[in-house]
Amino acid sequence: MDALGWAGLAIVVAFAVLAVLAPTISPYRTTALSGRPLEAPGAHHLLGTNSVGQDVLSQLLSGARVSLFVAAVAGGGAVLIGALVGMVAGWRGGVVDAVLMRFVDVVLVVPKVPLLILVGSLVGPALGSIALIIALTSWPPGARVIRSQVLSLRRRAHMKAAIGFGAGTLHMLRHHVAPEIGLILAAGLVAAAGRAVMLESGLAFLGLGDPSRASWGSIMRDALDFGVLFETYAWQWWLLPPLAAVSLFLLGIAFVGVGVEARLNPRLARHPGSRR
Repeated sequence: MDALGWAGLAIVVAFAVLAVLAPTISPYRTTALSGRPLEAPGAHHLLGTNSVGQDVLSQLLSGARVSLFVAAVAGGGAVLIGALVGMVAGWRGGVVDAVLMRFVDVVLVVPKVPLLILVGSLVGPALGSIALIIALTSWPPGARVIRSQVLSLRRRAHMKAAIGFGAGTLHMLRHHVAPEIGLILAAGLVAAAGRAVMLESGLAFLGLGDPSRASWGSIMRDALDFGVLFETYAWQWWLLPPLAAVSLFLLGIAFVGVGVEARLNPRLARHPGSRR
């Protein structure tokens, strides 16, 4: 990766470390009434408190855990489903390819946010359910990219030679196709993780997230629901930190995506505009 990619990776790793250490370094429980309402940042509350006296820093660290979980589970699930569908469609071709690609087209045109709201209201707002729903609605773009790459790989000489020596479908997909599309899968994972974090934050902001966990979206919703927020200085320590956190995390993921894309296509790394 280039310098931009490494910078993005450092940002993502920093958030991951905070998320893993959150139970240890959080000064208070997220639901604990640990101070006075709207208490300004100080020695006991580094980012102040919200309207009921809960520590904003503790809630922010909890939000990092939620975002990391969603990025890993929903992003990884979307990439896994997309890779399986894309590889099978591209390798088998014919009727299998046609059926799978029509199914991909159907999922692509389904409006995701209304579907997430509907299904989330039916199955419940548990974080695992939300991550699973995001994964099940986010895999089609990756499937189409993987299919295109596999169609290209099928025509290469070493693939035809392996088939000629009697290699079966599963052997070809595991030992020949999967290694060839590794970087594409990495780029797809980065993109899917970013989309998953945005969707989860949006659902939490709309009040459809897991009510038992503080997330960045729910913190922003609670802050904006406080009617006189901007008539006080509380917006500086209650609204800005989660907004900055989600923006910085998504920026880090985007930088990692740029780095992986440059590795995937070396011509991008050699392009003069990529060094600016």
